Amino acid sequence: MPEQVGLSYKQCPPTGEFDVIVIGSGMGGLAAAAILAKHGGKRVLVLERHYTPGGFTHVFRRADYEWDVGLHYIGQVQDPRSDTRRVFDNITEGKLAWAPMPEVYDRIIIGERTYDFVAGADRFRDTLQGYFPQENRAIERYLRTVRACLRGSSLYFAEKVIPAPVASIVGPLMRARFLRYARKTTLDVLQGLTRDRELIALLTSQYGDYGLPPSQSSFAMHAAVVAHYLDGASYPVGGAGQIAATVVPVIEAAGGAVLVSAEVQEILLEGDQAVGVRMADGRELRAPFVISDAGAANTFCRLLPKEVRGRTGIGERISRVSPSVAHLCLYVGLKHTAEELGLTGTNLWIYPEADHDGNFGRYFQDPEAPFPFVFISFPSAKDPSFQTRYPGRATGELITVAPYEWFASWADTRWKHRGTDYEEFKAQFAERLLEQLYIHVPQVRGKVDYHELSTPLSTEHFSGHPHGEIYGLAPTPERFRMRLRAETPVRGLFLTGQDLCMGGVTGALFGGALAASAVLRRNVLREILR
Repeated sequence: MPEQVGLSYKQCPPTGEFDVIVIGSGMGGLAAAAILAKHGGKRVLVLERHYTPGGFTHVFRRADYEWDVGLHYIGQVQDPRSDTRRVFDNITEGKLAWAPMPEVYDRIIIGERTYDFVAGADRFRDTLQGYFPQENRAIERYLRTVRACLRGSSLYFAEKVIPAPVASIVGPLMRARFLRYARKTTLDVLQGLTRDRELIALLTSQYGDYGLPPSQSSFAMHAAVVAHYLDGASYPVGGAGQIAATVVPVIEAAGGAVLVSAEVQEILLEGDQAVGVRMADGRELRAPFVISDAGAANTFCRLLPKEVRGRTGIGERISRVSPSVAHLCLYVGLKHTAEELGLTGTNLWIYPEADHDGNFGRYFQDPEAPFPFVFISFPSAKDPSFQTRYPGRATGELITVAPYEWFASWADTRWKHRGTDYEEFKAQFAERLLEQLYIHVPQVRGKVDYHELSTPLSTEHFSGHPHGEIYGLAPTPERFRMRLRAETPVRGLFLTGQDLCMGGVTGALFGGALAASAVLRRNVLREILR
């Protein structure tokens, strides 16, 4: 069991002067803080509103079980030469170990048909062409298009950290190649490659990894996810909580601190300069730089005064992009080992039929409609240390989307005290998700020892995201047309995390590297990857 990291704000209040304050300890906040500590010698104070650090990489425990809340698999880390692995190794001093998932990392079930996504770009292509031999050329063109989109991304993201005067001149050229794809929806691009409805459904079957079906999502976000997993996927040894457990000591080694149960109420300003934060208890903490990992909407629409939003115009631009989807997650505990139950690390993606947009729309209109997808993961089967830490146990997670509005009537109630009607509403979803588990993993029927459902209100309570969103700003074409830079129009205030870069843990990781580079005014990412 990983030891608790992070200190209590109330029990260990911060002392002395800090060079940087980071709001939020998600992947973007931790990465920015660790890079600033290690490559800039900065004393960084990270403030986390939850009682444990890590954001969507944290874990929670009930009785004899442990579950991750947002990290289910990571691509591009099994190869120690990959950019993603090298950044992780840098901010953890190489102490974060990774266990490879099976070669079939995702299994896609569309109605009665099953397809496997196999590790290795060539094997992935060959497997797809085996399923759809008449679409060989379309599949080749699809993979070329994914790669072309990603080739344009490096300049697009580099523009986010170059000095503003330079960006005003060369920025449009740096963004142009990537925006050629980012401005289009995933469905628009795929319909230009094939008319095969089933193939389109299969190629977009990982849309739960960014939350929007093909007609709504930007092809850039889709391409990033596909490319991320082409060579397979891995899982942290010791569970997702090992990320914070290995990053926090790097921050502390430079004199910094990560404090939990430390809620920031607002960003302090003197004129147009961010100078620190005011905590929920009224205490003021000051530093020359403030980095927000609270999300762009939270930063500009909650933590800054209204007049600043109006003066900079950024609040209005952000308001034009909707928040990403919220979700339900059923956490399941099994009083057997993964080996005894025949569970593997392969993820299951389950769809009622090959119409993601139709399924999504019908469900959002009627909560009793079939789930647009169900994602099933067994983290205990992915982590080779799980049996040592939790002998005789196994865990599973079932995830689907759900609009925040279905739960909004209970928004003013307290966590764990929302009333019987709320619990009854939750129970309906839990039973439906359990039935999906029993259909697709029948050997666990009668073996479930514990289950608990989280809702968008759970996400809102712990993350502070006002609509329970998990991926920050929705990955629509409009989101990528909007210019969000690491250095904001408020001097001394910087953004990090998913909204700066891409959705997901890896997107937030690189958002942290971009934010640190902007603060230090040099390309630290290039130094790390050198």
